[in-house]
Amino acid sequence: MGFPFQAVIFDMDGVIVDTEAFYQDVLRRFVTWKGIDVCDAELRGLIGGAQQMFDKTLVEWYERAGEGRLSSAEAKRRYRLWRRSVPCDYRSLMFPGVREAISGLRERNVRVALASSSPRSNIREVLAACGLAHAFEVVMSGAELAESKPNPAIYLHTLKLLGLPAEACCCIEDSVPGITAGKRAGLTVVARRETRFGFVQDAADVIVDRVDDVLRPEFGELLTHR
Repeated sequence: MGFPFQAVIFDMDGVIVDTEAFYQDVLRRFVTWKGIDVCDAELRGLIGGAQQMFDKTLVEWYERAGEGRLSSAEAKRRYRLWRRSVPCDYRSLMFPGVREAISGLRERNVRVALASSSPRSNIREVLAACGLAHAFEVVMSGAELAESKPNPAIYLHTLKLLGLPAEACCCIEDSVPGITAGKRAGLTVVARRETRFGFVQDAADVIVDRVDDVLRPEFGELLTHR
């Protein structure tokens, strides 16, 4: 039995690289530095969500810190300056099996794309660090759309660029916003199992432990019994 889809669309954070825990730590350090009282639930609510939502949150945090109502551009500028002091070794955070999954899919003549809510500059940085700069036929940033995950627009746009219908593709996600976006776009959703952040992944069609599990013969059988 051949691979059941013509294309696989990967999320990035939480699927390609294990950055969610790192970013949670970074945000905790930031709000502590600013003296803002932010609970864990508020921080976790940002995982997998749209860049637009994070930008609005930044504006609110600066206001809560007593710095006035900044524009989104100014809030992002100040945050980026601070983030320079907290670099990330993305290559060391790449999940096991990612490279194998991509090469294995290509060997099966399956097209691969990436759809991430992160800004394109960050996507380029991550992919370059991981040696995946040219791995994906299509790379889509939700930050360039009016809305991103859980809105399905990012996946609908990726499908348009691939020239394929939703039923011919699956996506690999981890977070609730990502899974929701994939389902709303009509895609079969594969979730990389994640237990650290309280995600409820039940809406996914299949849950796997590693992304290269999609290459296993049992993958097709799991889909037929979902």
